[in-house]
Amino acid sequence: MTFSVPVVVRGYELDTQGHLNQAVYLQYAEHARWELLRAAGVAQDKLIEAGVGPVVLETNIKYFRELRGGDEVTISCEFAWTEGKIFRMRQQIRKLDGTVSAEIAVVGGLLDLAERKLVADPGERFRALAERPDLLDL
Repeated sequence: MTFSVPVVVRGYELDTQGHLNQAVYLQYAEHARWELLRAAGVAQDKLIEAGVGPVVLETNIKYFRELRGGDEVTISCEFAWTEGKIFRMRQQIRKLDGTVSAEIAVVGGLLDLAERKLVADPGERFRALAERPDLLDL
């Protein structure tokens, strides 16, 4: 299932060329991931209480079209669960007219906060914590 959140590009997020600063794309992607977890019933305080937290292990961004101040976009998130300690997520930042501005590929894991090691099966742990595991493709 693809989940998405809307964002309006703010003027203070622009660089000297007048388009969205490259670092802000990462912030938008992170915002969308946290909103997805929250919508699934896995808020940050619930994760902390469970002694785990999501971590990004790798991020790859492909830029296609610039974003400028006032542009309205949606940031999508879609899990791709794998075997083992990691999971993958595909994200897109899309203008309202459907133009893809960027694609983000993320490799993540779920960190055991006491052991400081990745949880063996992050999908199963997320499923146990989530009120809406379907939003997490579980």
